[in-house]
Amino acid sequence: MWSYLLTIFFLLILVYSFSSASCSSLFPSSCQLLGKFHLNGMHKTGDVILGGLFQVHFFSSIQDLSFTSQSQQSVCHGFDVLGFRQAQTMAFAIDEINRNSNLLPNVTLGYTLYDNCLELGIGFRAALSLVSGQEEKIILNNKCAGNPPVIGIVGDSSSTRSIAISTVLGLYRVPMVSYFATCSCLSDRQKYPSFFRTIPSDAFQVRAIIQILKHFGWTWAGLLISDDDYGLHAARAFQSELSLSGEGCLAYVEVLPWDTDTDEIRRIVDVIKKSTARVVIVFAHESHMINLMEEVVAHNLIGLQWIASEAWTAAAVLQIPQLMPYLGGTLGIAIRRGEIQGLREFLLQVRPNLPHSTSYGRSMVREPFTVCWLEGGGAICTGQEDLENADTEFLEISNLRPEYNVYKAVYALAYSLDDMLQCKPGRGSFSGDSCATLQSLEPWQLVYHLERVNFTTSFGDQVSFDENGDALPIYDVMNWLWLPDGSTEVQNVGEVKRSTFKGEELILDEDKIFWNFESKKPPRSVCSENCPPGAHMVRRKGEPECCFDCIPCSEGKITNTSDSLECTSCPEDFWSNPNRDHCIPKQTEFLSYHEPLGICLTATSLLGTFVCAVVLGIFIYHRRTPIVRANNSELSFQLLLSLKMCFLCSLLFIGRPRLWTCQLRHAAFGISFVLCVSCILVKTMVVLAVFKASKPGGGTSLKWFGAMQQRGTVLFLTSIQAAICTTWLVSSSPAPHKNTQYHNDKIVYECAVGSTVGFAVLLGYIGMLAFLSFLIAFLVRNLPDSFNEAKLITFSMLIFCAVWVAFVPAYISSPGKLADAVEVFAILASSFGLLITLFGPKCYIILLRPEMNTKKAVMGRGIES
Repeated sequence: MWSYLLTIFFLLILVYSFSSASCSSLFPSSCQLLGKFHLNGMHKTGDVILGGLFQVHFFSSIQDLSFTSQSQQSVCHGFDVLGFRQAQTMAFAIDEINRNSNLLPNVTLGYTLYDNCLELGIGFRAALSLVSGQEEKIILNNKCAGNPPVIGIVGDSSSTRSIAISTVLGLYRVPMVSYFATCSCLSDRQKYPSFFRTIPSDAFQVRAIIQILKHFGWTWAGLLISDDDYGLHAARAFQSELSLSGEGCLAYVEVLPWDTDTDEIRRIVDVIKKSTARVVIVFAHESHMINLMEEVVAHNLIGLQWIASEAWTAAAVLQIPQLMPYLGGTLGIAIRRGEIQGLREFLLQVRPNLPHSTSYGRSMVREPFTVCWLEGGGAICTGQEDLENADTEFLEISNLRPEYNVYKAVYALAYSLDDMLQCKPGRGSFSGDSCATLQSLEPWQLVYHLERVNFTTSFGDQVSFDENGDALPIYDVMNWLWLPDGSTEVQNVGEVKRSTFKGEELILDEDKIFWNFESKKPPRSVCSENCPPGAHMVRRKGEPECCFDCIPCSEGKITNTSDSLECTSCPEDFWSNPNRDHCIPKQTEFLSYHEPLGICLTATSLLGTFVCAVVLGIFIYHRRTPIVRANNSELSFQLLLSLKMCFLCSLLFIGRPRLWTCQLRHAAFGISFVLCVSCILVKTMVVLAVFKASKPGGGTSLKWFGAMQQRGTVLFLTSIQAAICTTWLVSSSPAPHKNTQYHNDKIVYECAVGSTVGFAVLLGYIGMLAFLSFLIAFLVRNLPDSFNEAKLITFSMLIFCAVWVAFVPAYISSPGKLADAVEVFAILASSFGLLITLFGPKCYIILLRPEMNTKKAVMGRGIES
């Protein structure tokens, strides 16, 4: 324990000694800066200072980092007129706010604007200078003190610089409102808690471009990106969004080099040339496009549809006659255009010798005054030049886009500051319901109000920030128009925006779009053409999902959309049409009353029924004649009625099967035929009994075949069949069935027998009775009577059995309605066979040979004269 305390004591002594030595060496007299950054800047004093970071120069000199001598700070060169105009827009906005008595009354805003020279190091130095200051302030207790020079910063213009600067400023919750940094990564509130922006993030820009691709059906595109956070995050967002939405695929993703690496650029152009993608999306800066287009022109790579990100949509350096054969018709996403009243008059007042401009400021503003900057070394500007009639981009304010975002950013800070200063004591938003005061402003307090700011600009756009610090997104869709005189114009052809109620929507005026193709129409850019209806996609292995082959759907399946990944089976009662794009009702098949076969069978059944009725009428009319009375006329009447039922039951097999017809058809068929065959069997047995009675000692056989015994036998034999049918219907009843086994595209309506055993027992019982009748009739076929009915029964049973023996294999092998037709034919054939063989000769005698219809003739004793 003592050793631990002793160690701590010595460490404190060492730290104190080191800090004292450091102070004595670094700060010999008092607190002082280690060094000052020499930055191009513009300043204006005020009660509250806002900072700004702008790209006023394109390039900076390279520092000597050998550390053999004190390094010199970078010198900026390559004046950027647009960047300087953006800085002046911030100055104008602050001046306009100071003149507005309703916004920040009794408070004067000032500004400190620095040039970042498109260099991360310079931009970072400028940001640190804004938040910490470059002035030494010493008070009596030898401590450096003083409020930070700025309460908030407008900038930076680059995603990379904004990421670096916000990472540090976020630690101290210093609000930073960017007007041009679009990287979606900056929406991460955990990493960048005090970052805001008035330009939509790349995530929305990516979705906006994807909506354009979807609108024109471009599912196959190439993507070129810059080698920085802007491009790399855009590529990741593009791939992620395309994967989620399934709206298209990227044929290639290439990273454009920062330097003029000719070999790499040539390789990228070669990739573009070999690709089948006709749409090229570029997320890069105009400097990248300049190097790329030099190689595109060298390869004469025409016929491409370029899609520009907001970074180079309005790049005037690319809108030249030499490049328009290649870039004409370009569609681009542009920052929302706005109008700022009074800005041009403010810009006309800019002079290089104004009091608020430092030496660096004078160098910043001298170059726009090209009216006095003559080629070959003209006179240096005096600062009194008149710019009213000067042809300079500096005064072109008809297309304010980044400037409009700068304008909104300044006003967002001003409205937030105004809300904060209007706080009433005891009703504040901070701990203890306290309020911020002008004398004790803290940057983190402004962050709180920025998150809740909501106002409308004079141009009519609403400005507010979501939970990620992103403004309500809106982009203009631009089109590069190539005019007949060779000049160019970038025209607005639509907008992409997100609203609270409608979500994200794309609005395009297609009639205004200029297409740089012979057809004057949008190009086709797909890896594989959409599959026609009736075919489905099969992905090509190892290739993007937009590359596929089209395989026709099999029978019974369809695709009714062009993006179907698989064929869809039609419902059970439907089938695919020949084109495989619609499901149509399947054809239905059953033995119908309306088709020729059904009509013929129905007519035959009715004819048989009619004939039975006629024969029955004849027999009733001649019921007292010997030929009718012979062998029990009552059985003949029963037989005719059962034959009539047999003819009629065949009608149950015609027509669409229903539950009741399926249940009734076989029961009626079985009982009718058993009744018929039972009558024949009893008649045969009676004939046999008569034959035996005619022999000596055989008289007793007739007493067993009286009228009552005959009726009882018929009833008993028929009741057995009725019991069989009842058992069948109760245990496994026949039912309608949609059979698709015979034809896939056709539904065969049939009656499923339910129990094959029941059907077999029914037929077997009929066959047994028929065979027994045939056997008995065959035994008594040689009776000596003139009219031997046993012969007729033998012949009728022979026909009956032959028909039903042939029926079984024919029924089994016949599909669908043919099976019903075979069964109806068997019923009709056997019924007509019985009717004709049993009653045909009798009707012939009754009607045509009445002389044979006598007792003597029937008994074989000759014909009465």
